[in-house]
Amino acid sequence: MTTTRLERAIDPWLRHMTWRRDFAKWRERRINQERYQDERMRLVEHAAGSLEGQRLLDLGAGMGGFAVAAALAKAQVTACEFNPAYCEIIRLRAARHRLSLPIFNAAGESLPFGKASFDLVVAWDVLEHVQSPKALLSEIARVLRPGGHCVLTAINRRAWIDPHYHLAGINWLPRPMAERIIAERGRGKGGAAFRDLQQLSKMHYFHYGQIVRLCKRHGFKVKDLRQELLRRGELHSPKLTHRVMRAALRTIKLEGLAYRIQRRWYVGMFELDLERLT
Repeated sequence: MTTTRLERAIDPWLRHMTWRRDFAKWRERRINQERYQDERMRLVEHAAGSLEGQRLLDLGAGMGGFAVAAALAKAQVTACEFNPAYCEIIRLRAARHRLSLPIFNAAGESLPFGKASFDLVVAWDVLEHVQSPKALLSEIARVLRPGGHCVLTAINRRAWIDPHYHLAGINWLPRPMAERIIAERGRGKGGAAFRDLQQLSKMHYFHYGQIVRLCKRHGFKVKDLRQELLRRGELHSPKLTHRVMRAALRTIKLEGLAYRIQRRWYVGMFELDLERLT
């Protein structure tokens, strides 16, 4: 019964993406989102250690996949989500595992929590959609204890394949032209009832240096999590061709340079570890 209710709650929020060739598989991953969090869990544990016992805020928790996975890993999870319909989806997903999570319907720029309330904050796919990235980072710094970590994603302004619209090259075009192409290709989200910013011209994308400087101004020490994994030899590449290429670059000591070039000019998303300085 709970699973059926969960599917019914989720499906209206997927209809604007039926153009995806892999829609059936993508829908299944949304419905069972908590089962597909291994990579995110690995990134968070690399930044902040074991989740067990940590006071964790999932900020912009979406449909609750990571929040539930973290709770199953014995973190003390609080979910905060701007979309009220998503809050209900989180509740249903948690109930599927007999979990009762604190769920708050609030904007990231005005969090209903006291100072230093959390050891760890995660904000997946949130920064680009808020009204004010500065206010969001200020609030994260406020609710995070000194020495605590925030794992934050930010979209690359130069992303070759846009992470939201799955179109090549549109981030290299003037925004009005890009918006026309999105509309012509039927990739817009006008039919969905999202409350946060979803139109490309309204979202906040960053160059790598820009987001690093912004985070530092709010009292954070910044690390690129994938670069850290690369340095430790732990960065996983699912494609054989990528693994072979990386091995060849490593042999001639150019792997790090190649990564930085790719990060600057190509990748869709930055995954950052923000450590709250004392």
